[in-house]
Amino acid sequence: MAAPGQLLPLTRSLLPPSAPPFLSGRRRLPPPARAQTSRPPPWQPRRLACPSPLQPLRPLAGNRTRPVAAPPGASAAGGGEAQALAAEFMTSERVKVAAMLGLALALCNADRVVMSVAIVPLSQAYGWTPSFAGVVQSSFLWGYLISPIIGGALVDYYGGKRVMAYGVALWSFATFLSPWAAARSLWLFISTRILLGVAEGVALPCMNNMVLRWFPRTERSSAVGIAMAGFQLGNTIGLLLSPIIMSRTGTFGPFVIFGLFGFLWVLVWISAITGTPGEHPQISAYELEYITKGQKLVKPQVQSEKLRKIPPFRNLLSKWPTWALISANAMHSWGYFVILSWMPVYFKTIFHVNLREAAWFSAIPWVMMAVLGYVAGVVSDALIRNGTSITLTRKIMQTIGFVGPAIALIGLNAAKSPAIASAWLTIAVGLKSFGHSGFLVNFQEIAPQYAGVLHGMANTTGTFAAILGTIGAGFFVDRMGSFRGFLTLTSLLYFSSALFWDIFATGERVDFDGSS
Repeated sequence: MAAPGQLLPLTRSLLPPSAPPFLSGRRRLPPPARAQTSRPPPWQPRRLACPSPLQPLRPLAGNRTRPVAAPPGASAAGGGEAQALAAEFMTSERVKVAAMLGLALALCNADRVVMSVAIVPLSQAYGWTPSFAGVVQSSFLWGYLISPIIGGALVDYYGGKRVMAYGVALWSFATFLSPWAAARSLWLFISTRILLGVAEGVALPCMNNMVLRWFPRTERSSAVGIAMAGFQLGNTIGLLLSPIIMSRTGTFGPFVIFGLFGFLWVLVWISAITGTPGEHPQISAYELEYITKGQKLVKPQVQSEKLRKIPPFRNLLSKWPTWALISANAMHSWGYFVILSWMPVYFKTIFHVNLREAAWFSAIPWVMMAVLGYVAGVVSDALIRNGTSITLTRKIMQTIGFVGPAIALIGLNAAKSPAIASAWLTIAVGLKSFGHSGFLVNFQEIAPQYAGVLHGMANTTGTFAAILGTIGAGFFVDRMGSFRGFLTLTSLLYFSSALFWDIFATGERVDFDGSS
């Protein structure tokens, strides 16, 4: 401390913050020149240097870490950032695409499943036997048999947005036209069901194409889960609302209402959705970069490859992973259409419940399938992000999707009441949805440039299996007088399909062009 009367030295620590620089006794250096960069206007979203919102901290020298840029609105706290990531996902443009795909698939199944309810009063009115009723129900599948391969090739060439718009418009027209056709002749009515099948054959290839374009690899199972949740809710909507609408408007009321909703969907789809993220006028720079960086995890970019006009069918069929997909799709379709087409009749004939009660017992499992399908997608994406190989993840999901229903159908055979039967059926259908994170997303992984046509090939084989299963169940009931033997056969097929998938499936890209 200075002696009394001695002036204290003038230092920076004793100066007020606002002291002019000449009092410090030092020459103040000018600030370093900043690079002249153009700042975007405040209304334009900033592009963040962040390849993924889930990327961990980057290590720096001295064991220090620097956080990667988080999505807009994320706070420094981990919980705040997690909430911001969830908010970004739920309000993103890509989730809107998945939601619209889910609505389209809901309409797809509602238009399809309404026949499962209408077949009961139509059979009573026209005196159809169970075997002929199976033929009428399978008429949809005749059309569905024609379009998947051609539709898949069109999807690969023109993109999912355009083909989906035409598909929904055409199948909504066929559904809307059904009452008029039925008033003219039975065969004209069957023709509208065939046209419905032709149009709906493009739905799943379009869904796969849009998910491939709009979602990075680590979110595709969740996106498929959202879309397929709509697919299963369409079953619930059709099974529950159809008897109510029929009681007020007649047998063909649901056909008209569902057809009109399809036309409304097409208008929204055309105006609000684009074929790729880069074409969307309202997508943020952050989301666009996240999608494109995530897609670069797939070895070669699909967009940079020139698609061939004629797919290499011989090469596609020469690989065992293709046959694993075809086998899985065939078994999935067999079980799916047997349950979808015959469960209302099953509850009515085995447990003697009325039509509305049969529809309720048949609809509950599809709600569980929608919920568990999304859960399976989230779990599948989490496994991949945490280091589990894609191949092992797909095998785990598909094994649950086949072995679970196989065991549940055995329990269904032993059920003594409609409530117990509905519980076993709910387990079977719910666990079946794990296959959406197995074979259904696998088309994009082994052949991104041929995902549409490969899905079409598998769908065509699956349609053969569905026709065989739907008609076969009817003839089996005619000959044996019971569904139980047919359910046992279906259970055995599930076990064998799970084994084939686990041996031959892969999650890696397969060379179908002979380039390596």
